[in-house]
Amino acid sequence: VELKLGAGAAHTQVVTLHNDAKKAVKIRARVDDWYLSKDGTPQFKPADPADPFSAANWLRVNPPEQLVAAGATATVRFTTTVPAGTRDGGYRCAVMFEFDPANADPAARSRDVMFRGRVATLLYAIVGNPVPSVDLTDLQVRRPGQGAPSVVATLANTSRTHVRTKGTMAIYDGAGKLVRQMAIPNVPVLPNSEREVSIPTAAENEAQLPPGKYRVEVRIDVGQPAMIVGETTMEIAAKL
Repeated sequence: VELKLGAGAAHTQVVTLHNDAKKAVKIRARVDDWYLSKDGTPQFKPADPADPFSAANWLRVNPPEQLVAAGATATVRFTTTVPAGTRDGGYRCAVMFEFDPANADPAARSRDVMFRGRVATLLYAIVGNPVPSVDLTDLQVRRPGQGAPSVVATLANTSRTHVRTKGTMAIYDGAGKLVRQMAIPNVPVLPNSEREVSIPTAAENEAQLPPGKYRVEVRIDVGQPAMIVGETTMEIAAKL
């Protein structure tokens, strides 16, 4: 969920959860913080008021707990209220939903290992009009085993807002002929963080490039006035 809000504004979002199980389940909702590891994997942590980009304290979840019958649907509302005077920037948190058996003993939860499901709704809140500032710090080719190589662009976001990537990667052969063009994945780069964006050189079910030397050019748009442009070379060896 991505919201555009002003300081002092509020917004209510509704999430619908359906119980496909044959038994009733108890749904508990709480608000956590989250971030992305360098490779883009979401990491969750308890809400931290000291985190300068946390919006966890802005959210109120209703209801925080409910019992949902087999085959029934539950509705959870969460209201985001931005404190007055909040600096322009990109803030975030996650609404975590945990699913327990309807007859789960709260005391047993603390001493026994229980198998439960969990899903998360990620929230981005952009307050005001923060200006992005993102640079390309590295561009390299990686070869995962026997699969097609990928080009990995490392982006450093030194601004106070998250951005999303789009653009193209062009691959030229030794004669300068364009032989393949790939779309840059649409992924978030969080504020004050570094993120690797992996761009495959072959789509799913597409043949790998033949052996040879290639020039690779990436053009990445993150909403800045100028595109981020980078170039590297790639060599694909013949299979023995």
